[in-house]
Amino acid sequence: MMMELIELCRLDDIPEKDARGFDPANENRDTVFVVKKKGQLYAYRDICPHYGDTTLPWRKDAYLDHSGTVIICAAHGAQFDIETGECFSGPCFGQFLMKLPVTVSCDGAVLVDLETD
Repeated sequence: MMMELIELCRLDDIPEKDARGFDPANENRDTVFVVKKKGQLYAYRDICPHYGDTTLPWRKDAYLDHSGTVIICAAHGAQFDIETGECFSGPCFGQFLMKLPVTVSCDGAVLVDLETD
């Protein structure tokens, strides 16, 4: 299967220990977010596995705790590991966020593959 890479932003647009949400399908809401930790990027669908289609942040780009070390679901209080997307605390303990393949091009473009079959 061929990957369909979508450019979200530039690498420098996401600060270290921070996250940014994106709307690559023009749905008028962020459906994907990318976290930068120790220079590595991690991309996920913006849906909490605990309940339906609940998004994670309480405001734009508020995906992480204050220390920038944990992904938080504002609606359910669930906490997720940045690197794996696994919930380690909260109502969806042991479940995972939907991880998306993310790459950075040689010119610094952040690309994700939205086809996750």
